[in-house]
Amino acid sequence: MAEVKDPGDGVQIDLISGERMDGLTSMEKIRTILDGVRDGNIVILEEGLSPDEESRLIEVTMTEISPDEFNGIEIETYPKSEAADASILDRIMGKQSAKKLTVIGPANQIETLHKDETLISALVSRK
Repeated sequence: MAEVKDPGDGVQIDLISGERMDGLTSMEKIRTILDGVRDGNIVILEEGLSPDEESRLIEVTMTEISPDEFNGIEIETYPKSEAADASILDRIMGKQSAKKLTVIGPANQIETLHKDETLISALVSRK
């Protein structure tokens, strides 16, 4: 692991590849995300979570909220272009690509300014 600097130096952003998340169970993914966010980091997932995993992330987050320590998370997701990724058969059968970019951060540090199909714009503060 690289040396982690003092959080006073700025906001740490963890960019997690789909390959790294593929080897984890759903709960390991959730713990990886929440551990990073609880440390004040912004977590960006290359391939996002399944709808079930996103729901479970929110459930676990709600149980861990405490007024003085953890205010919860802000989560924004947008799908990548499915036309380029999906096969013709997948598109005919109505299968949707699970590939999507997800940005997760501490609720008291990240504010979504704009979101559309191709862009998430967020304001991140140091607390």
